[in-house]
Amino acid sequence: MVALAVTGSMALVACDGSSGDDGRPRAGADRIRIAPAADASSVPVGRKVTVRAGSGKLTSVKVTAPGPGALDGAYSKDRDAWTSAARLAPGVTYTVEARATASDGRKITERRSFTTAEPPKARTFVGEYNVERGATVGTALPVSIVFNKPIRDKAAVERRLRVTSSPAVDGAWSWMKDRNGKDRIDYRPRAYWKPGTEVTLRMNLDGVGAGGGLYGTQTRKIDFTVGKSVVSTVDVAKKTLTVTENGRKLRTLPVSTGKKGFETWDGTMVVLSKVPSLRMDSSTVGIFGREAYDLGKVKWDVQLTISGTYAHAAPWNEGKFGRVNGSHGCIGLSTRDAKWFFEHVDYGDPVTVLNSKDTVPLNNGYGDWNVDWARWRAGSALR
Repeated sequence: MVALAVTGSMALVACDGSSGDDGRPRAGADRIRIAPAADASSVPVGRKVTVRAGSGKLTSVKVTAPGPGALDGAYSKDRDAWTSAARLAPGVTYTVEARATASDGRKITERRSFTTAEPPKARTFVGEYNVERGATVGTALPVSIVFNKPIRDKAAVERRLRVTSSPAVDGAWSWMKDRNGKDRIDYRPRAYWKPGTEVTLRMNLDGVGAGGGLYGTQTRKIDFTVGKSVVSTVDVAKKTLTVTENGRKLRTLPVSTGKKGFETWDGTMVVLSKVPSLRMDSSTVGIFGREAYDLGKVKWDVQLTISGTYAHAAPWNEGKFGRVNGSHGCIGLSTRDAKWFFEHVDYGDPVTVLNSKDTVPLNNGYGDWNVDWARWRAGSALR
């Protein structure tokens, strides 16, 4: 990172000073002094910023940096000094702007920048996010960030994450453990996004302390758009899948869902991916023995959970669609219907299952919509 140029220093030389015995100004007595020094690079972390006004009085001190943001601090009793409350973060360029009143009433200003040393890679963290610049997503997609290191100070990290949208929404962040055990935070609106909404995710994590000596290294701005509303509802009791687009029903398809002991997850899931052909081997989801299967190439696969729930073509269950629930938890359709469904849903579209058994867990894909708004907001570290 490149330190910003110093401004105002030359002007200070001309106006610094105090009266000597001969009545002439004595340079330096009212000069603002800032440490670390201007244009310094690789400043050791753990230091604090100090500002001194000599025989003058400080009127304001601002210390800012991208990522960590502003540094708070405290003035001395006589306001001739200021010291930051927090120590410096690594790999960050700080800018200090100080104003003071000299002993003879003149106004003086000093502005300086310096850069701290980069942290060892082992002491940094990043977040993997689930949206791409310029993407169009479904109305139920939350913004989700999974961190590669444990986040102890969740409040500090959450403060540096922001989602804005047009039109604006009532939304909130909520922390959870991802299915892989890593710390994860999701942002969702109170209700599904409206079609056409323009959304921006900002991650200003560069230099942010996550606790335990861990610091962020990311600054990101990701814009994406919400597409049309495609809502799918599976009724396990009726053995149907109904698809609506922008509120208009397109089709109701006969399906076969999970049989007893392998019930399809209940609640709202979100489309995670689509694959035209996929090998399905029961050993990857912990099913062995009499119920084991290896189906080779299964067509028109729409993924709904990380644990392996799909809507897909199941020609081996022909005759069961609309009549018998006979799958191991997936939503089976005829090959023709599965292809139609595959072509009409996209990443981020909601699929809600009714009249089944257990509700899909929050972290098994995006089960975010299965908790009420009060519980969701309670998951914020800033509540």
